[in-house]
Amino acid sequence: MIAGDIKIQIADIDLLTIKIRLLVASVDKAMEMGINWWEHDSFLTFKAQEAKKEKRIEELETEVKRLKSEEM
Repeated sequence: MIAGDIKIQIADIDLLTIKIRLLVASVDKAMEMGINWWEHDSFLTFKAQEAKKEKRIEELETEVKRLKSEEM
């Protein structure tokens, strides 16, 4: 495990503070600990990308139906 802080300050005024915590573990161990964010990250998984597209399509279909009903 690695932990560290980066702090940028001028004349004793904090401008930026970044806290970095890094845990290196196998996927199996991470999942045992309840860490699985990569399963839902659309940049990392095809399944998450497809789910995001399907949700957007459903939203657009709902909007089209609403607009059509307002026309009548």
